[in-house]
Amino acid sequence: MNLRSRLAVWVGKGVVTATRMAGRGGTSLPGAVARKVDPDLLRNLAAQPREGVVAVTGTNGKTTTAKMLSSIFEAAGYGVAHNRAGANLIAGLTTAFIQAAGWTGRVDRTVGLMEIDEATMPRACQEIRPRAVVVTNFFRDQLDRFGELEHTVELVARGLDHLAAGGRAVLNADDPNCARLGARKGVEALYYGLEADTASLCAPSQTADARHCVQCGHPYDYSALHYAHLGKYQCPQCGHRRPEPQVYADRLWDVDARGSSFHLVTPAGDCDVRLQIPGLYNVYNALAAAAGAVALGLPLSVIQKGLEATTSQFGRMERIAIGDRQVFMALVKNPAGFDSVIQTVMQAEARKNLVIAINDQYADGTDISWLWDVDFEALAGHQDEINFVICTGQRAEDMAVRLKYAGLDIAKLSIEKDPALAVKQGLRYIQPGDLLYILPTYTAMLQIRGLIARQGHTKKYWEV
Repeated sequence: MNLRSRLAVWVGKGVVTATRMAGRGGTSLPGAVARKVDPDLLRNLAAQPREGVVAVTGTNGKTTTAKMLSSIFEAAGYGVAHNRAGANLIAGLTTAFIQAAGWTGRVDRTVGLMEIDEATMPRACQEIRPRAVVVTNFFRDQLDRFGELEHTVELVARGLDHLAAGGRAVLNADDPNCARLGARKGVEALYYGLEADTASLCAPSQTADARHCVQCGHPYDYSALHYAHLGKYQCPQCGHRRPEPQVYADRLWDVDARGSSFHLVTPAGDCDVRLQIPGLYNVYNALAAAAGAVALGLPLSVIQKGLEATTSQFGRMERIAIGDRQVFMALVKNPAGFDSVIQTVMQAEARKNLVIAINDQYADGTDISWLWDVDFEALAGHQDEINFVICTGQRAEDMAVRLKYAGLDIAKLSIEKDPALAVKQGLRYIQPGDLLYILPTYTAMLQIRGLIARQGHTKKYWEV
């Protein structure tokens, strides 16, 4: 490390300390300031982990997949440099490496693990040169930022152009847009997917974003469909089809609100895995993490141990005790993700108490028209199981209108614009031992979770 880079690390660490003392996360500002001192800082720091850097990107599941991979690395005894707070733009990546570095600028870690925003992929990968890139899926998300889905896929593809020598792309075989990245020149692909006999044969839902062949445009035929457009697909016109996954689950059981069990098959062998995190989409996240670990040559026993030790990431299927009551917080940010959360919530046997918090800040996506693509009709179809729904956040009224048109009984609907008051109200409505479901967009999640942390009920998000 040259003197300029060391100075940048010192400055960054100073800003981290100052922001934490001020009660703020300090996940992006330190990196942004340090890069003013040394624009090459991230490149210099990311080159140091002995096993290289693993990047995780895609629309849904980035943070949870990265946490699962971190747990696997820790089970292997690896020291990990990880942006675990989820700051996934260039400044956030830089901050993560600054925190991992010593005062001399040395990053004495075995591996770097970076969750990366899709739009940031080309620039980030050019600087960190990842040994492996794990891609989760592609869905419509924040159209005001990303534009059409084709553009998002292309951004990630451009990131893959900067893999380190011998690097691999770990791709979801069940997502046509994700799987097609394996055909990109110079990409060595490792595919993962579901082979379990748990899929439906219904038509793709309105959240499906890959109904047509990525090669010729003809509608796909599905022999199995897991959710949205993820499943076993084939084009009857040109023959394009789902690639065979090397890492997969061929059997699932006990998939409920408490977690999931599945039989994992890898090139190194197979085993049973019990996840502590609920939802079918978290089985996909576990497969993505397992495949990422396989790409780095880690043994099956370590993969199993790491997956089973993983608990929910902050705000993502996170359960928090508040006195004699419980809250279950699940981030929602696009139609496919919201549909999956609704499905998980409705699997619980007890009656449902809901707070839905919708903001439209930059990090949430300023265009909230996506709410009309969420299957709230499925929620309304089970309204006998629902005690109340409180709509809060900057777009609380829009959320309430959407639920009204979905058919939810308006007597069960209320609006409280202030998220703090909405949560307080929800907790007051439920009985000791009951569960309050909080479904927030990203900035609303940080706001509500910050409030709960300041009251001493959980750790601040940068401490998790």
